[in-house]
Amino acid sequence: MPLTTDPRSLQVAGTEAALVRAAQAGDRGAFGTLYGRFARMIHGILLAYVSYTDAEDLLQDVFVRAMEQLPRLREPAAFGGWLASVARRRALEHHRRMRPQAGLPAEIPGGARPDGEAFEVLAIIQRLPESYRETLVLRLVEGMTGPEIAERTGLTHQSVRVNLCRGMKLLREAIGAKQ
Repeated sequence: MPLTTDPRSLQVAGTEAALVRAAQAGDRGAFGTLYGRFARMIHGILLAYVSYTDAEDLLQDVFVRAMEQLPRLREPAAFGGWLASVARRRALEHHRRMRPQAGLPAEIPGGARPDGEAFEVLAIIQRLPESYRETLVLRLVEGMTGPEIAERTGLTHQSVRVNLCRGMKLLREAIGAKQ
């Protein structure tokens, strides 16, 4: 059930529930549409927990698992939150299976990455508390607006606003402490 009374949000939630029901009935096109609507959100959630390259791989795993488990979803309107929990579980499983890897020796030649600062900031975000981490990645990396984050994740607009505000404060402090 939507957490808002905004008519546009209610319409979107109804459309997504219809897509979920169609996908549950075996409509692959409906599932493809859901993928298109939720892929950025899932990628952002995964980035809050794992490296960029791992997030790319796990994104596909999450949607394969979702397609397999979709018939068991009882409330189609809860698809976004359910899918987010599938992504979080997949990220945690990935961490449990990871084996510690030895770092590369410093003498291996290589240039500076042009996106190195972005990955440094992402690493700082990944160390923040989980509630701020996800909303920050969805906003700063995936480019989602506050209302989009609320609509897709099932959080209230106020929760998203608070998480972004507090998360940005912690991020600024962490970046300032690093410099």
